[in-house]
Amino acid sequence: MTAGFATPVLSAQTTFRAVLNALARPGTVHPITAEVSAPAPLSAGAAALALTLCDHDTPIWLDAGLRCAASVIAWLRFYCGSAIVDDPRAAAFAFVSKPSELPPFDRFNPGMPDYPDRSTTIVLQLESLGSGPALVLTGPGIRGRQSLRASPLPRDIGEWLVANRSLFPRGTDLILVTANEVAALPRSARVVGEED
Repeated sequence: MTAGFATPVLSAQTTFRAVLNALARPGTVHPITAEVSAPAPLSAGAAALALTLCDHDTPIWLDAGLRCAASVIAWLRFYCGSAIVDDPRAAAFAFVSKPSELPPFDRFNPGMPDYPDRSTTIVLQLESLGSGPALVLTGPGIRGRQSLRASPLPRDIGEWLVANRSLFPRGTDLILVTANEVAALPRSARVVGEED
């Protein structure tokens, strides 16, 4: 089995800070500096997020690409202690290795009116957070407008994010991650346009 963080405490702290900054400032890109070894097809960035955010109280759903890799499941169970669930609505975190296979957001738990924090957070592995079509965002944490270029993204992502925002304060939070960068599209962000 591949190792987890090279320096567990410092790596978890710096990764947590990067994720918090990404969520607080939607559409901005932040480096993941932690050194982590993870079995393919789980990327190093997604593995760092799993080690930082998941534990025995956070059930995880995996897409088909990750679920088919026994080494990924064993790694997550060993280092995070998380249960791997079959139903995406039962997951606290969902990890998706192939953006084209991301299920629509309504397959995940949007939370309840009294407990919107009990929704699913989706971690989507990407190749780039600097190229591809841009999503133009407004909302809390954004001064004016913010453009985020990311690729590859699901074809209907703009529509899904608009529908997700309409559920606020319920809804899913989307974390975009490459091997060494992270950005976030929380439920509070509004997509006001798309650019090529």
